[in-house]
Amino acid sequence: MKRSQLEEAITAATAIVRQDRVYIIGSQSILGSFDESQLPDAATFSIEVDIAPIMDDAAETLATLLDAQVGELSEFHFEHGFYIQGVGRRTANLPRGWQGRLVEVRPSGVRHGIGLCLDPHDLCAAKLLANREKDLGFVSSLLEAGLINSATLSERVDLLDPKGVSGDRIAVAQNWAAWAEGQYPSKNLS
Repeated sequence: MKRSQLEEAITAATAIVRQDRVYIIGSQSILGSFDESQLPDAATFSIEVDIAPIMDDAAETLATLLDAQVGELSEFHFEHGFYIQGVGRRTANLPRGWQGRLVEVRPSGVRHGIGLCLDPHDLCAAKLLANREKDLGFVSSLLEAGLINSATLSERVDLLDPKGVSGDRIAVAQNWAAWAEGQYPSKNLS
């Protein structure tokens, strides 16, 4: 995915949910901090943008509306080559303080509509908690490219909220982050 496609997604989503701002929750929120030319292929491989309306009801009606209008196999998907997955704000378990570290993306040539992308370290902490093979590959690729700082990642993992997390998933994420600190010595990135 490209930054221009993220901007298209933001424009479409804000128009559909009739809100000036939306959260970009998934992996493509990395495009808020880096241009696709700076990113490894593993970081831009996805053709799905996870977007959460800032204001939605408990049934996540607006997220469902996004799925219906611009989701997978929609006309939007066929026309643009990517799609929007409407999600709720609680889709990802994020480190405490994440809202204060959001990265704004304002689509070019559009007066209204802002995407609030996750800080790369917050995104990667959530990916480590998810602990899927694709997520670990995503985080590893950013570490290898020197785009995230292993010490900051470890700090963000420690800020994950254990409430609602089953088993030892936080401990697994902490162990992975500690391993990464040994593999990818920290640079002064943040």
